[in-house]
Amino acid sequence: MMKNRTILITGANIGLGKEVARQLSSNGNIEKIFLACRNLDKANQAKKDLEYTTGRKIFDIILMDISDPSSVKTAVNALPYAVDAVILNAGGQGGKDPLALSQSGMTNIAATNLLGHMVLVDELVKMNKVKNEFIYVSSEGARGIKGVMKKPNLKTNSVAEFISVLNGSFSDPKFDGNEAYGYGYIKYIGALWTAANSRKYPHIKFISVSPGNTRGTAGYDNLPTLTRFFFKYLLAPIVMPLIGMIHSIRKGAARYIAVLDNPQIENGSFYASKEGKVIGDMVEQGAIFPEFRNTVFQDNADIAMHSFLK
Repeated sequence: MMKNRTILITGANIGLGKEVARQLSSNGNIEKIFLACRNLDKANQAKKDLEYTTGRKIFDIILMDISDPSSVKTAVNALPYAVDAVILNAGGQGGKDPLALSQSGMTNIAATNLLGHMVLVDELVKMNKVKNEFIYVSSEGARGIKGVMKKPNLKTNSVAEFISVLNGSFSDPKFDGNEAYGYGYIKYIGALWTAANSRKYPHIKFISVSPGNTRGTAGYDNLPTLTRFFFKYLLAPIVMPLIGMIHSIRKGAARYIAVLDNPQIENGSFYASKEGKVIGDMVEQGAIFPEFRNTVFQDNADIAMHSFLK
């Protein structure tokens, strides 16, 4: 029997967040879906669209800017009651200047993918506003993508090394567009942090999952104009499907649902495509890349992320 009847989704007004809200609503056991979004107008439009396409009035808006800890804390306080599960979906490339430092001292890309989600987890647990489960949305980039994104090149996985990734001072290689501004490294840290939470908060389940390389998301929107055009209108819709390198937004969102409320999924684990793949069947990544199961690395990631809280 399904345990999760009330679910909060960050970044829910667009892309995968909106699609997973739509798919979840088809389950009659789901009673409420909170759409956590930073822009009220876009959130209202998403709610209207979802109600129209699903025929259900189960969507409520929670205003939350996931890169701003104070906004996250305000949102948790505004949450009317405890939710059963949370999908930590919001993320991306960190805006037009990914390596600029946010107010926290993290780069914009690190803050967008990690900072607010860390605060959200801590605040929800502290205030007893989550009951069962967190799903953190990671990426195959966390373990490298052959021919696209190298495996994170870390030497020690120490607290100091993770901090250098998060503040952009890491220099092997110096992050730039060729390394997607450290995106894979940041998602690697996020997967380790998620696993650390499974031991820190043993009464709640924590899972990382990659949606795979997915069409119809905002992932390319902050790339330079020519590069963005190339990816969105040539590679993603035409070339990549032919070579098995991308799938639909429906399939990407379905991966979230596949691990949510699934007793066969091990607490603290990270599920993504098989080695060398970015779509297709998912496997537990710790069996391929033992770094994800290293509890010292996990704790170091957690400590490094928390060091940016003011």
